[in-house]
Amino acid sequence: MAGPCLLGAALGLAAAPAGAAERPVDPLAAPNDFLEAVANNMLDAVKADPLALQGDTGHIADLVRRYALPHVDMNKTTRLAAGRHWRQASAAQQEALVQAFTGTLIRTYSGAFTRVTSGTTITLLPFRGDPKADDAVVRTSISQPNSPPIGVDYRLERTDAGWKVYDLNVEGIWLIQNYRNQFAAEIGRSGIDGLIKALNAKQ
Repeated sequence: MAGPCLLGAALGLAAAPAGAAERPVDPLAAPNDFLEAVANNMLDAVKADPLALQGDTGHIADLVRRYALPHVDMNKTTRLAAGRHWRQASAAQQEALVQAFTGTLIRTYSGAFTRVTSGTTITLLPFRGDPKADDAVVRTSISQPNSPPIGVDYRLERTDAGWKVYDLNVEGIWLIQNYRNQFAAEIGRSGIDGLIKALNAKQ
């Protein structure tokens, strides 16, 4: 899956590494303002970190955990990706699946962030939705030197704690829909426990 910044993730509240000017993040702000702050905080953290710029995926994974996960509703993302199978899982299986899927996405997006350079930029496109709605799509464009821009859209939900990202679209492919098909196939072969095992084996 292409395109870094969400969860691509985008996102975080921890102190940025030296050299990165962290933007204030307000989960209660307009969805595009919220996303712009968290996405650029994540990007700036990677740019300011020598190990990250050298492609150290383990180190990048730590940055993703610090900057992305606080702003992503992984419970909702996992539930929607599992579809009808979620209701068939026990509470323990649901928790294990959330943890396994979280690890999978951290690994996936850590790899995507290895393509970040000092020239990588994120541009927020005009917001087309209702900022007062409880669900919003924020569109962005990620640019790399000497490469065509990549469109990344984020789907956000307004929660009691403010906006949370729960899905994203990279060049026309929604994350949840993509994984829903994979989850269904694996569950059909080996059940919920088999899916959890398969996800953990890829980390």
